[in-house]
Amino acid sequence: MDPILIPIFGIACGMVAIIGGVFVRPWLKLKERQLELEAKMVAEKAAQYASHTERLEERVRVLERIVTDKGADLAQQIEQLRDDRAK
Repeated sequence: MDPILIPIFGIACGMVAIIGGVFVRPWLKLKERQLELEAKMVAEKAAQYASHTERLEERVRVLERIVTDKGADLAQQIEQLRDDRAK
């Protein structure tokens, strides 16, 4: 191996390290931050969907109760539920 190649390899390794520290590391940190923000937005959206689903399930339970309860006056129950929801 030619003795002149050893310093050239040393300089090349130093340049790669400098380029990695100046350009690659900040780019990786930026990508990591973007992923964190995206994960946070997805979690918030999932919480909103869960809340909406919970409200819909409650409404379905109320409707099932009204439909299956044969002994009560339907109009009176609907009005009572509207009054309860307004409070």
